[in-house]
Amino acid sequence: MDVNVKVVARVSKQAVATKTRQGECCASVLAAPLGTADAAELASGLAALADPVRLRLLSILAAAPEGEVCVCDFVEPLAKSQPTVSHHLKVLSEAGLVHGDRRGKWVWYSLNRDRLAELRAAIDT
Repeated sequence: MDVNVKVVARVSKQAVATKTRQGECCASVLAAPLGTADAAELASGLAALADPVRLRLLSILAAAPEGEVCVCDFVEPLAKSQPTVSHHLKVLSEAGLVHGDRRGKWVWYSLNRDRLAELRAAIDT
């Protein structure tokens, strides 16, 4: 490998890592080799998406006119039990893809569009 290419690659890798630490964006799979921590964080988000029920949950949230949905309103359209819905929402929440806001007995969920954009950018650039 040419010395100039190595320097450019190192500078690009450092820039990506700096932006990741600052929270501006996440590491790109295609920009430079991922470090262990970046790979683990990205895998966590993508693993949460790798389930048909969770994808449907995100789709329902994205289509919600008010931008949020009560946990009780997921049971019927998904044809899943309340514990199953709660489990999938917990996985999405732990991956940072949704936010939950407890209001009395119920939790209202909304998308974390910034986290979704980070995941998209990580595989799109």
